[in-house]
Amino acid sequence: MSQQPPVRSTGSPPARPDASMSLLTNVMEHSLDDGYAEAAARRADGGLPRTLRAKLGLAAGLVLAAIVVTVGAAEARISAPVLAKEREELIDRVQAQTGSVDELEESVDALRDDVQERQRKALNTDGGDQGALVGLLAGATEVVGPGVKLVVDDAKGTDQSGDGPRESSGFSDTGRVRDRDMQRVVNGLWESGAEAVAINGQRLTALSAIRAAGDAILVDNRPLVPPYTVLAVGDGNRLSTAFQDSADGQYLHALQENFGIRSSISDEQTVRLPAAPSLIVRTAEPMTADADQGSGPGTADTGKGTS
Repeated sequence: MSQQPPVRSTGSPPARPDASMSLLTNVMEHSLDDGYAEAAARRADGGLPRTLRAKLGLAAGLVLAAIVVTVGAAEARISAPVLAKEREELIDRVQAQTGSVDELEESVDALRDDVQERQRKALNTDGGDQGALVGLLAGATEVVGPGVKLVVDDAKGTDQSGDGPRESSGFSDTGRVRDRDMQRVVNGLWESGAEAVAINGQRLTALSAIRAAGDAILVDNRPLVPPYTVLAVGDGNRLSTAFQDSADGQYLHALQENFGIRSSISDEQTVRLPAAPSLIVRTAEPMTADADQGSGPGTADTGKGTS
């Protein structure tokens, strides 16, 4: 009789003896629910989520910025009327001072005209037939007649704000017209026969001085700026030729050739020279024996040398 092979079961494996203990194990390993764990974490961090704390910090910063802007705007509104008032007061002061300066200038012009008129009358009264000539030579009267126009200017590209060219007595520097150059030009015109001379509208007299203050050329303490326009009354053709042939004319030509200083001379049918703004009349007395010893009257001090 045949024996049947044993039948192998394909069902689930037999349960573990401790299967009933799994729930207890889970409770022991996870004693708190996830919600309880999150609540505990919040209590440990201060009671608020991190995102909420960030939002609150941003809101606080915005509030603080708004407060600063508001306070600044309020202060600006408060101070605006004060600044506007101060500005108006300053404008009023400037306008008042400007008006005062204008009045003083008008007064100076009127006084200058009065002085010139008195000088002309004095020349006509005391000068006799030579009064007109004396007034011309002294620079007390305006002069109109033929003459020459001489323009002297710095070299091209000369820096007007620098230390200035040719500071030494020689020609080691270049470019700019100096006071000694204008002295030689004016003296050359006088020597060539000029009857009256003016530089940039400034009439020259026997007491005029051409000096320098830094880079500026002063004529009777009045600063001039280039180009320097020299007007001289006289026989235009003869005066121009005589000046260019003179040593001072050659000096000006050397400046032009060697250092680029620009100059031009032309004959003029009519030139007009103003009267000198002020004249100080000084007289000279002959020296005596006492004056030779340092006492007694002597030659009056003019206070200015010939340029």
